[in-house]
Amino acid sequence: MLIGIDASRALHPKPAGPERYAREIVRHLLQLPEARRHNWRLYTDRPGGEALYPPRTPGAAQDNVEVCNLPWRRMWTHRVLAGELRRRPPDALFVPSHVIPFAPTPSRLPPSVVTIHDLGYHVFPAAHTWRQRAYLTWSTRWSAAVARRVIAVSQATAADLQRYYATSPAKIRVIHEAVAAMPAPSQGEIAAARAAYGLQRPYALYIGSIQPRKNLARLIEAYTKLSQPESPEWDLALAGGLGWLSDPIIELAQSGPAAERIRLIGYVAEEHLPALLAAARFFCYPSLFEGFGLPVLEAQRAGAPVMTSNTSSLPEIAGDAALLVDPTDVDAIAEAMLRLSRDEALRRQLIAAGYANIKRFSWEKAAAETLAVLEEAAGSVR
Repeated sequence: MLIGIDASRALHPKPAGPERYAREIVRHLLQLPEARRHNWRLYTDRPGGEALYPPRTPGAAQDNVEVCNLPWRRMWTHRVLAGELRRRPPDALFVPSHVIPFAPTPSRLPPSVVTIHDLGYHVFPAAHTWRQRAYLTWSTRWSAAVARRVIAVSQATAADLQRYYATSPAKIRVIHEAVAAMPAPSQGEIAAARAAYGLQRPYALYIGSIQPRKNLARLIEAYTKLSQPESPEWDLALAGGLGWLSDPIIELAQSGPAAERIRLIGYVAEEHLPALLAAARFFCYPSLFEGFGLPVLEAQRAGAPVMTSNTSSLPEIAGDAALLVDPTDVDAIAEAMLRLSRDEALRRQLIAAGYANIKRFSWEKAAAETLAVLEEAAGSVR
């Protein structure tokens, strides 16, 4: 069977959660022993795929991986990829982190599998521009309708697909993401990373985009409460690229009474993530909504105690290895931060539980389950 994969998001130069998922799931699909039974065609929108993916999967008698580079900028999926699929259709198509290309006649599409990461634009529409909401609504509805199978990254996302788009449960397969291998950083690497981001004092760490859905305004308010009347002995470090409506968050961080101790350190390069997480006093992730919540697992793997929200997918993913809070309650967030900064027994308990929790998630398992869904979709009837 020839399996085509939209690998465009896997080559993103500054990957966020969906891009990291695309990179890891494609890489682990091609590493499966069963991958030798198939031929693979990876569609990319920029050079670099040849260096990232080997031409032959383990155990294959001959080259069975083709990187199909289709350079283009605007509307790449619906113009360029769609045209390539018409000219040379694969037996099955996997879209791990975007939308199934539009086709006036859906029956002409190859049997398709799409991964849906979250439907947060329904829950928090104000966190997106109206253009983004319109496109996300159309593209998710389209993909869920025409796909033979839909992969949801959590039970919470599966429930949202049924709620908002009436997607049949028989079509949905829940396959959890995982966290990439993260070697323990040396003391030298930790010191270098802290110096690179100006983190001289102990710190609590948030990693994610700077946008309203991440609930950073309440996190800043909670930290500010702890700063009165006496300042904590640790800073609050906010790491991530700027998202939609980030300006009010930046202004709040820079203008309040705790501004000198709130560190806006920008996007963190992937090679620095293990060191910054390992050195953090604790990890804060009080997001209002997540389809999965990969940063929680990254923090647990690095040995950071985690505080996160009791909503959406986060309890499902964090398990019993995080301090859960109501993300709308500033006092609850502040109390959790204070406990994690002072209670060493709680910190040790959460660190140990985090190491146990991440064992539930495996890219090898996710890849094997994804391949089974692709084979199922190719043999199914629409």
